[in-house]
Amino acid sequence: MKERLQKILARAGITSRRKAEEMILEGRVSVNGGVVLELGSKADAGHDVIELDGMAIGASENKVYLMLNKPPGYITSVEDPQGRPTVMGLVYGIAERIVPVGRLDYETEGLLIMTNDGDFSQMLQHPRFEIERCYRVKVKGVPTRIALDKLRAGVFIDAVKTNKCKIKVLSKLDKNSWLEVRLKEGRNRQIRKMFDVVGHQAIRIIRTQFGPLELGALPVGAHRFLNKIEIESIKALKKPTAKIPPGKSLQRPVRKIHRSKDT
Repeated sequence: MKERLQKILARAGITSRRKAEEMILEGRVSVNGGVVLELGSKADAGHDVIELDGMAIGASENKVYLMLNKPPGYITSVEDPQGRPTVMGLVYGIAERIVPVGRLDYETEGLLIMTNDGDFSQMLQHPRFEIERCYRVKVKGVPTRIALDKLRAGVFIDAVKTNKCKIKVLSKLDKNSWLEVRLKEGRNRQIRKMFDVVGHQAIRIIRTQFGPLELGALPVGAHRFLNKIEIESIKALKKPTAKIPPGKSLQRPVRKIHRSKDT
């Protein structure tokens, strides 16, 4: 069956659909020996010879789904032109080529999903599913109720208003405070920009939940594979009642890394 090339590349675990589109426009993808430059081009992964940079690719048979507790100081990307460390250096022992789902900025920590299942990745990121993300946020000072209500109702960032969100005060300290922020969108550096609007700089952000998936006690810098229940809970998000049943975590062994002091 013929499908769009960017979809085939994403499903094979090569990259995201957006990045695949860039690769096509750059002339890096060929089908049956002919370079393809149009985004609407289709191919049959089961019969056509599809190549990226001269190397044949095929549909990935072994799907990999894992959760990483991202430390600060890592780029959420496969590679970085500036030579900064990426999250790819935190996972190991995996033959399949996996990519991050969405992004956490350089200093943001916490739950990051990585996979070679392009359809799974797209569903997690697609706005129409309105998947909620939960963050623990440390900000300078103690925001007033008026400031928090303003954020909950939506503020303008780069001339575009944010959607309504949920914010709960977790603790108040002398010079800063911890908040829980729940969003159903993921714009670039959104939380930092939101709190800048009300005059309270976000000095630490940790994502603790992505839809039904919870970070739990996974150590910083460690990763684990998602279990079958967790994977199905994401695939079932089209249904309003999808959630992980209580007592069914079935977590696999955690893999830890050793971090040098300069990271």
